[in-house]
Amino acid sequence: MMKMKNKILITTIVFLISASGLIVYDCYPFKISQGITSETGTIKYIPLEGGFYGIITEKGEKYLPLNLAEEYKEDGLKVWFKGKVGKDVATIYQWGKPVEILEIRKVGKRK
Repeated sequence: MMKMKNKILITTIVFLISASGLIVYDCYPFKISQGITSETGTIKYIPLEGGFYGIITEKGEKYLPLNLAEEYKEDGLKVWFKGKVGKDVATIYQWGKPVEILEIRKVGKRK
């Protein structure tokens, strides 16, 4: 009986350590390692997980800008951007490819 309780305790501890590791990983600053991309797309407000802004490209790819300036947080705004795409990056949003914006500019009227 004591061995069974010890196994349950060890299993619980391992689970809690694993779960806390995922939480820490999610909050840890990301490392850019995939490369640089430049695309034209539309800023889109996504009403999930408290709401955030993403970019949907003309090709339909989804990017999650990690450092989007306030002046570009406008739903429907058409932009050109250049950024570093994060590889193996976890965010709380689980939407799109995380990207660190290097350059961005408006390219047209609001869609």
